[in-house]
Amino acid sequence: MTNSLEAVTLYVPLMKDLHMSWEEIKRTPRIELDGILAAYYEYNLLHSMDGYEAKDISDMAKHRPSIRQSYTAYLSQKRKYEKLQPSHMVQNDEKRLEANVNELKSQISS
Repeated sequence: MTNSLEAVTLYVPLMKDLHMSWEEIKRTPRIELDGILAAYYEYNLLHSMDGYEAKDISDMAKHRPSIRQSYTAYLSQKRKYEKLQPSHMVQNDEKRLEANVNELKSQISS
């Protein structure tokens, strides 16, 4: 098992990152484990570049060109999920984001 691809790509992330015990992993059907990991990797991709702007990416890409590919994948997934989200939820998120930014600005200026 130590040389198994499953150990590296399935069991280790479940135990290390998602804090599942070996007993939980053994009790869970394989298809559910695959689904959990797929969702986990999707979540990581969707939040991998949070907080960065296009200018930040351009600056970082000067030293690490591969960052542009990661940012493109991030934007693509973000657009995919924004299309799936109902429009009223997107508007609420934008209003909430604007309110949070305004609150932070007021805290900085005081």
